Amino acid sequence: MLASFVRADRLPIALALAAALAGCSFVPPDQPPAVKLTPGWKSGDAPAGWVDAAAAQAWQAGRWWQLFGDAQLDALVARVELGNQNLALAVANVAQAEALLRQVQAQLWPTLGAELGQQRGGRPTRGSASVGLTASWAPDVWGRVGAAAQAQGARVQASEADLAAARLSAQGSLALAYFGLREADAEGALLDDIIVGYRRAAVITANRYDAGVAARTDVLQAQATLENALASRAAMQRSREAYEHAIALLIGEPPAAFAVPASENWVAVVPTVPPLLPSQLLLRRPDIAGAERAVAAANAAIGVARSAYFPSINLAAGIGAGGGTLAQVASAPTLAWSLGLAVAQTLFDAGARSAAVDQARAAHEAAAAAYRQTALTAFTQVEDQLSALAWLDLQLAHTRAAADAATGAEARIINSYAAGRSAYTDVVVAQAAALSQRRSALQLQLQLQQAVVALIQALGGGWETPWPVGAGGGPDDAAAPAARPAG
Repeated sequence: MLASFVRADRLPIALALAAALAGCSFVPPDQPPAVKLTPGWKSGDAPAGWVDAAAAQAWQAGRWWQLFGDAQLDALVARVELGNQNLALAVANVAQAEALLRQVQAQLWPTLGAELGQQRGGRPTRGSASVGLTASWAPDVWGRVGAAAQAQGARVQASEADLAAARLSAQGSLALAYFGLREADAEGALLDDIIVGYRRAAVITANRYDAGVAARTDVLQAQATLENALASRAAMQRSREAYEHAIALLIGEPPAAFAVPASENWVAVVPTVPPLLPSQLLLRRPDIAGAERAVAAANAAIGVARSAYFPSINLAAGIGAGGGTLAQVASAPTLAWSLGLAVAQTLFDAGARSAAVDQARAAHEAAAAAYRQTALTAFTQVEDQLSALAWLDLQLAHTRAAADAATGAEARIINSYAAGRSAYTDVVVAQAAALSQRRSALQLQLQLQQAVVALIQALGGGWETPWPVGAGGGPDDAAAPAARPAG
C-alpha cells in the first residue's frame, strides 16, 4: 500500500477536493431485466362471478381468504400471523437486513472518540494524566459506501418480499389444509349415511338367507360391502386428523393442544378471481418483486467492486493535553492538536480487483436469469390454475349428474332385488358405483377450492409491496375489478 500525508496548511484544499469527488459512483444504471409479456392468458379469462365490489377490494387488500365466506377459516388465518414460526423467521431476517443497512450507512459519517487517562509511578509525586478528542472520516469519494448502502437497501426490500411470500405461503397452506379437513368431514358424513344403509342391507340379506330366499353368497357380499365402507371411513378419519395436525403446525400450536370441531356444513364456495395482466402480475407476486430487488442489489455490487480501483482517503484530527494530574491538564494554557490526510492505493494485486468486478457482473447476470425464470414460472402457474378451474368446473357438473344417475340406479336395483328379480351382485355393483360418484363429486369440489387458492397465490394474493416508492406498485396501482351481478 502507498500512503502520503499533506501539510496542515493544504488540508482545506484536500477537504474541498474530497467533498467534490464524494458524488462519484460506478454503479451501472439500474434497469430490471426484460421479460417477454403477453397481452392475455392462453386459457382465457376466469369465469365471471364477482358479487360486489367489496369482494374484489378484499382480494386487492390481501384478505383473499374472505372470499370463501367461512368464518372459521378467517379466524384460523388470523392466528397464522401470531404463531407461525416461518413468519417469525422471515420477520427476524428483515430486522437483520435493516440492521446491516444501518451499519453500512454509518460508514458515511465521521467517527469521534475521546480518551481520559491517569497513570501513577512508584513515587507519590510521580504521575501523568492525559485527555484528548479524536476524529476520523473516510469520505466516500468513489461511491463505494454509497453503492454498498444501495445494494443493502435492495436486500432489505428483497427480505421484505420474502416475508410477504412466507406469509402468503402460510396462508395458502392453511386454506388448503382447512378445505381438505372440511371435505373430509363432508365425505365422512356421506360414508356414515352409507354405512347405515349397508348395515340395514346386511340385516335384510341375513333375514332373507334365514328364510331360505337368498343364498349364502349374498350375505357374504353384503358383509364385505359393509366392511369396505367401514375401512374407507377409518381412512377418512386418518386423513382428517392429518389435516388438523397440519393446521396446528401452521398456527404454531402443538397438535395435542389444538382441535377443529367436526362440521357437516362445508362452506363449499368457489370464488372467481379476475386474472391480472402479466405486467400487473410482476408487481404483485412477492417472489418476483424479491427477485427484481436481488438484481438491483447485484447491480450495486458492481459499483462496489469497481471502486476498488481507486485510492482510499482518510482524514484524521486530534486535540489533547497532558500533565502531571488531571487538574493540571484542565488548567493547561496550551493544547496539542493534529490534522492529517492519508491516501492509500494498491499498486499490484495480480488481477484480484478485475476478477472481483467480473464476479460481480456474473452475479448480476445470474440474478437477472433467476428473475426472468421466476416471472416465467409465475405465468405458467397462472395458466395451469386457469385451465384447471375451467375443466374442473365442467368435470364437476358431469360427475354430479353421474352421481344422481347412479343413486337412482342403486335404488331401483335394490327394489328389484327385494322383489326377487335381480341378483345381489347387481346390488353390490350399483352401491359401489353410487358411492364412488358421490365421493368423486365431493373431491372435485375440494379441487376447485384448492385451484382457486393456487391461482390466488400465483397472482400474488393481493399482496401489497412494503416499499411504495421506486420498487414497483402495490394493489392500489391497479383498479379493482368492476362489480358483476350474481349469476
